[in-house]
Amino acid sequence: MAGVSFEGVTKTYADGTTAVNGLDLGIEDGEFMVLVGPSGCGKTTALRMVAGLEDISRGVLKIGDRVVNHVPSRDRDIAMVFQSYALYPHLSVYDNIAFGLKIKKVPKEEIEKRVQNAARVLDLEPYLKRKPRALSGGQRQRVAMGRAIVREPAAFLMDEPLSNLDAKLRVQMRAEIAGLQRDLGVTTIYVTHDQVEAMTMGDRVAVMRKGELQQVADPQTLYDRPVNLFVGGFIGSPAMNMLEATLMRRNGDLVAKLGSQEIALKGETLEQRPALRNYEGQTVVLGVRPEDLEDLTLAPETDADHRLRGTVQLTEALGSEIMVHFVTDAKPAVTEEVRELAEDTGDDRTPQPHDTHATLVGRFGARSRVRKDGDVEVAVDTRALHFFDPQTGMGIYDGKGTKGAS
Repeated sequence: MAGVSFEGVTKTYADGTTAVNGLDLGIEDGEFMVLVGPSGCGKTTALRMVAGLEDISRGVLKIGDRVVNHVPSRDRDIAMVFQSYALYPHLSVYDNIAFGLKIKKVPKEEIEKRVQNAARVLDLEPYLKRKPRALSGGQRQRVAMGRAIVREPAAFLMDEPLSNLDAKLRVQMRAEIAGLQRDLGVTTIYVTHDQVEAMTMGDRVAVMRKGELQQVADPQTLYDRPVNLFVGGFIGSPAMNMLEATLMRRNGDLVAKLGSQEIALKGETLEQRPALRNYEGQTVVLGVRPEDLEDLTLAPETDADHRLRGTVQLTEALGSEIMVHFVTDAKPAVTEEVRELAEDTGDDRTPQPHDTHATLVGRFGARSRVRKDGDVEVAVDTRALHFFDPQTGMGIYDGKGTKGAS
């Protein structure tokens, strides 16, 4: 096993397009690192450079202590699991798993031992004589995993391996892959566009945007303390609500003015983000996650200055909770990052500068009785609010426009 390190790694194509720009990232020995970001952000290109499938334009790439910039793919001691599984349809499960070992002329007895061990770990023993066409999608993915495992590589590279599976199977396979990686302890780089996968599987998650690393941290840190507006908006499902807010003094307290409404910022909010005081009289981007909004009737103890009023536009009952889309007279935040995030999700309702009302999503308790077109009062957990500088996009934490933990 070995760690992997990117040191200023850049990939520029012949037409001048830079897919990855100055990537500095260290993956520790035995770590499960997830690369996540929108389509075209450079995450797959970064993975392909580790695999030796893309040349490196500048910088140094190491596997363990060895610089591998010019080492052929076959000599890098890595195993890759592809989105398409890449199984040989005419070979049995056994022969698919054993294929790479046979090419390397590993002794038959060793091949038998490794294949049987992998089949036992992956619950494939009953299927070793079957062809891939006789397997389910999840079983085919296990075969692809088995082929990687028997190589006993220094690192696993996985490129969106679950994207072809249905939703229920994806959840199951996420848990299986994460558990398997923990058991094997092999350094793993996992690329996905699905931030739920990233948050549930990775020891650490690296968020990329336009070829550049935005933040690398454990999943909870990314969620609680995003370094910038892009990371805050990308991490979380449903996505963080983004509003334009003006910070003002009212009766000695700092308040966020949102249209005709105000939310008081005090106590823990200011303790966690003391730099907010530097923005008094200025406009900031206020972010609030759906799970930090609740039907006031279910949280009646909420202070009067920690509430928003709105009109319900849509409800989605999910059994254990209700997703409530409501309109309030606060202005939506309109920044380059907000537009980019909306485009990535296919949302054609990108906020415009002239909009005077914003649609927010709240994750309400199942006992909420709100109805479409009805008025709603919403309790806001101000301890969990996020604030970003609208010019730089950086999170506002300890110093003006300072970065979050990374």
